[in-house]
This record gives sequence, structure tokens and C-alpha cells, in this order.
Amino acid sequence: MAEFGTDSGGRLKGVTIVKPIVYGNIARSFGKKREEDGHTHQWKVYLKPYFNEDMSIYVKKVHFKLHESYANPNRIVVKPPYEITETGWGEFEVVIKIYFNDQSERPVTCYHILKLFQSPVVDGELTSSTTMDTKKGLVSESYEEIVFQEPTQVMQHYLQLSEQSANGVSSHDTDFEEKKIKTLDNIVNVKQKVKGEIVSLKDKLKLARETISKFKVELAKVQKPPA
Repeated sequence: MAEFGTDSGGRLKGVTIVKPIVYGNIARSFGKKREEDGHTHQWKVYLKPYFNEDMSIYVKKVHFKLHESYANPNRIVVKPPYEITETGWGEFEVVIKIYFNDQSERPVTCYHILKLFQSPVVDGELTSSTTMDTKKGLVSESYEEIVFQEPTQVMQHYLQLSEQSANGVSSHDTDFEEKKIKTLDNIVNVKQKVKGEIVSLKDKLKLARETISKFKVELAKVQKPPA
């Protein structure tokens, strides 16, 4: 471990380091309600790096906040894998709070809706980014980036060490590159659609104004007193 002087806590001006992460859950149905508690699924909620690196070099702990109905809703994980396995019957929001080894860095919070059931299909497409894996079960995960703006020398050291431990992209159940391409395509299509609707509305507005002007002329003729 490198040693730092008393001024090592100073922030590095102009330095930005980005750490991509993936968080979400996997859920598998029991096939029927469990008699003792009515639970229908076993699920696992997790946080992991997008790249195959050792997050524990810069992450101190991860706090998973579950639904209050669980006996111990606050779960702390201090080393990889950062995950919690439980059983249940309902979907709820899981709060994932990431604490760093450099305490001068504020914790980062992510919010994930625990998914147990496949989303409905509308117009041939799922309404959310859940997938069904025949071996793992239902998978719902998201891509996010932790941005370290002007980190301290200590934090920069940790982040660089974790990068050195990286070995390609981790195995994820979601193809985020393909998802990004589809999202960008959808944005372009929506922009074109909105642009077309704006042109159409402008034409309708122009026609409405012309019609109002004609009515005003005709109304003035009718209301004009006889000479």
C-alpha cells in the first residue's frame, strides 16, 4: 500500500474518474406459494462492477435497504460479491448505498425496483428491461456510472489500483452495448416523430389563424351598420 503525506487529502483539480457499475436482481419462482410464509420466489439483489475488477480496493461496504417487512431490512456487505439472497412474494424498492474507503468521498445511492414477475408486453415489446433466463430465472439489472469529480490522491490511488485488477468486461445478463444502441435509435425515432408532429401542429395553427381572420372579416361585414 502506498504511503501519502499529510496533504494527500487535497483534491486533484481537473481530474475526473468514472467507474461503471451494474446493479439489479435475479428472481426464480417456486412454482407455488410456500405454505409456511406464502413466499413465491427466491431472489438475489446485487451490485457489481461493469468491468471485471476488484471493487473492494475502493469500496468499504455496501448497504442494502430492504422492505421493512423483513426481520433485518438493513444488510451490510463488506466484501465481494456484494449481494443479498432472500425469499419473498412482493416487489419493492431496494436502496443500495455504496461507501468508499476514502471517507472524504460521499456515499453513492442507487435505487432498484426488485422484480419478481415478467413485465407485460405492449405493442410486441416489454414495458421494462427485464429478461427471462431459462437457467437463472427473471433478470432485471441497470447500468450506472459513479463519477468521482476531483478525488483525493488517496482515492485516485485506490481507483487506479482497481483498474489494474480489471480483466475485460464482467459477465452480465443484459447486453448493455446493444441496449445503448437501441436506446439511441429510439431517441432518434422519437425526435423525428416529435419534429413531424410539431410541423403538423404548426400547419393546423396556421390554418386556424387564417380561418379566424376570415370569420372576423365576415363578422365585421355583418355588424357594419347600413350607410
